[in-house]
Amino acid sequence: MSGAEPRAQQSSAGKQTLGRGGGTGRSGPFPDRPALTTPDELQDQAVVRAERRQVAAQPMVGLIGILFAVAVFVVLVYGAGDVESSLEIFGPMATFALPPIAMIAFWWNDWPGTRLRAPWSGLVDTVLVIVLAIVLTIAGEAIVERFDVSSIFSARLGPGRPTTFPATLPLAGAAFAAMLQLTLVSEGWPLRRLGRIRSGVVALVVAWAVAVVTYLLAVNTDSVPAAERADAGARNPGGPVSAPDFGGMLIAIGVWQAVFFIGVRGWPFAGIPSRLARLLSGNVVVIGLGLATYFGLRDLAGWSPGLTDAVCGCVISAVLVVAMLFEGWPGTILRPLPGRLIDLGLIALLAAALYAGLTAAARNVSWVRASPDEWVTTAALTFLGAGIILHVAIGRRWPLTRAIADDGNDQRSSTTADQR
Repeated sequence: MSGAEPRAQQSSAGKQTLGRGGGTGRSGPFPDRPALTTPDELQDQAVVRAERRQVAAQPMVGLIGILFAVAVFVVLVYGAGDVESSLEIFGPMATFALPPIAMIAFWWNDWPGTRLRAPWSGLVDTVLVIVLAIVLTIAGEAIVERFDVSSIFSARLGPGRPTTFPATLPLAGAAFAAMLQLTLVSEGWPLRRLGRIRSGVVALVVAWAVAVVTYLLAVNTDSVPAAERADAGARNPGGPVSAPDFGGMLIAIGVWQAVFFIGVRGWPFAGIPSRLARLLSGNVVVIGLGLATYFGLRDLAGWSPGLTDAVCGCVISAVLVVAMLFEGWPGTILRPLPGRLIDLGLIALLAAALYAGLTAAARNVSWVRASPDEWVTTAALTFLGAGIILHVAIGRRWPLTRAIADDGNDQRSSTTADQR
């Protein structure tokens, strides 16, 4: 495919919801690379056609999709009655939900929901995500501090009671970062040869194992007063990296995971023919840029870990809006290079707008236990990000699916008439 052709012929932001069987979950052979970052010339034509139908329906489906994402956002922000309590209860659960969401969307292609018709398919997958999120939050608390299941479903209960927020967030963030690194940057290799369902389960287990080992070996919680740790039964692994620095490094790495492997769909790594060179270069660049970004912002710009987290969280959320909700539109109607530049420019502008808007909202809250930066980070990355992925990658844009198909049919009819 010529590089001079419009990116509407090349966009693959919608591919994360599709397999080689054209989006039927388990149908067709399991590809050895994620569809999201696989060049079109290596894709099954059913995937390419479905992707073009989604692009043809933009920007309307993206604009309507914002309403669904915002609905999830509002439920998570206010679901516990007030903003701070909702942050403490739903923040850890939603963060622990991100690896299962990635498993269902990127590995399982929405199975087991694909066995049912919409909207039941998305509802089944969402219920599964909620169950896994609760289970993983319980496991996370058991690793990080004294186990108290009641604390998972409550805001801070007072002296002597543990709280999952913010104590479990570094572990939850590590699990999600490891899942994305394995799933997208490393293309799921070599786990994808296990098949669609088993590989997803193993990927989730591996990501969690990496997160737990890294947390226990690398992190310390010295920034929390010893009396407060003892009161909540929190364990201090005693590693060389403080928990705030650890979280900041993870979210900075997450920015480059999102930009390279969602925002510009694997470019420039996806075009490297050698798998070894492709995976090695992708991993080195993403991790290297992530660490350089964090330490540059901390040591040169003087940013606090909380500020870094908040800004990076808004950048990642902006990537999801531009590349997933809107499929890269309007960059998809341009040639590849200007199209990518348009995408990156829109991501930067939207990230700035999100940070400004969420920060302004945080100033209107009387914070007692959490901080504005913590809320901005969680609201942007977890609450809004989860809503976007659930709508696009798991809910498959229901109830807009028929409109997408009709737009694709209209486009094909118009093309056929032009050819005649």
